[in-house]
Amino acid sequence: MSTPAAVANTPGVTMARAVAAEICADMRKGEFLDQTFDRRIAPLDARDRRWTRELVYGMLRHRGWIDALLSDRVRGGLARLDADVVDLLRLGVYQLTNMGSVPAYAAIAQTVELAKRRHGIGASKLVNAVLRRTDREREGLNAALPDDAAEALALRYSHPQWLVARWIERWGAEDTERLLTLNNSEAPLVVRPFGIVREQLEAMLEEAGVHVAEAPLARNSIVISGGITLTELGAFKKGLFFVQDPAATLVTDYACVATGAIVADLCAAPGGKALELGRSAGTVMASDRSATRLQRVVDNKRRLDAENIFVVAADARAPAIRSADAVLIDVPCTGTGTFRRHPDARWRLKISDIAVATALQKSILRGAARIVAPGGLLVYSTCSLEPEENDEQVDRFLAANPDFALEAPPDGAVPAEVLDGAKLRVLPQRHGTDGAFAARLRRTS
Repeated sequence: MSTPAAVANTPGVTMARAVAAEICADMRKGEFLDQTFDRRIAPLDARDRRWTRELVYGMLRHRGWIDALLSDRVRGGLARLDADVVDLLRLGVYQLTNMGSVPAYAAIAQTVELAKRRHGIGASKLVNAVLRRTDREREGLNAALPDDAAEALALRYSHPQWLVARWIERWGAEDTERLLTLNNSEAPLVVRPFGIVREQLEAMLEEAGVHVAEAPLARNSIVISGGITLTELGAFKKGLFFVQDPAATLVTDYACVATGAIVADLCAAPGGKALELGRSAGTVMASDRSATRLQRVVDNKRRLDAENIFVVAADARAPAIRSADAVLIDVPCTGTGTFRRHPDARWRLKISDIAVATALQKSILRGAARIVAPGGLLVYSTCSLEPEENDEQVDRFLAANPDFALEAPPDGAVPAEVLDGAKLRVLPQRHGTDGAFAARLRRTS
């Protein structure tokens, strides 16, 4: 693995492009995009970080379409090329077709030089020929769309065909296309005030040159923009807000935990829901089995001085607490409701992963149920859109546990438009946020 210093010393190549190539290499080794991105961009200044994000995230959102264009221009197809060379071509094509601020000569010359440094003169000649042809044909670039509706949408919007077919069956082609369009857009940055009223936080942010707007559905959430570096804002350093999409906020609003309650958040990382629960709860035990991911919870707790949150490393299947008034399990899932934030996830996901996720979720549900106090509340939530992980999981649990019952939240806890009976259902294509599902399960005896 290349070090940041090695990346910085790649002659003839901008540091941002060298970092982008390393991020792609890390993902091929199994690392998640957000993890490698945060680590790799450390040597870059704020402007280059934004540029690198636009390049890498954008390329991943359009990867399927880019591959179709490349397959028509690489003799023998992409399968014969080294995977790293393919990623360099993808990055080069994205610069040519989607980044208007990048001159064609720069996109081509820089990508060719990267290929030469990483793979030698032969690879650089191939990259040069393919990118130059792509540039010449830019006005007429097109890939033939299949007749099948699912295949056509999957190609046009760069999503796995099997997943698009599932969504069309559930919602129809028009609703599915809205979802795919949203997934390929940049997710907004939404923050939640903490220890300060919304109007005061907005005034501080505007004074710092940040543009603020109202977020959908979640009370007091603020959309911020304006080419900012979040961690350099005074309000961030003072612990006056944290980042959270409205869909995640709606889960804790829907939970509607009683004031002063003892709450266990058993899948807590990165900690936003624990902070929300802590606004009314007496004590929140925030646990997660990943010590690495728990560091984010610890960092947020310290920055915001959230004294009633206690962080513990523990597996949700064997909770490190004897009893709680309310238990939240925001379980690991396929994450199909958060593709706009995690464009790499669509390329990792396999249909078999749904069965793997549901098996883990079932065991977490079983473990969490054991520590819910009599009369207490178990809140099951996911950021998945798939019924196997949501309604079917809850229905199976209730059938096997007659001492629990589905219970609607109090009137006004969340907007009526995100309630489906007693359950919370937030759909990106209908609500303009990430996707979320939740069910409140009351222990009746």
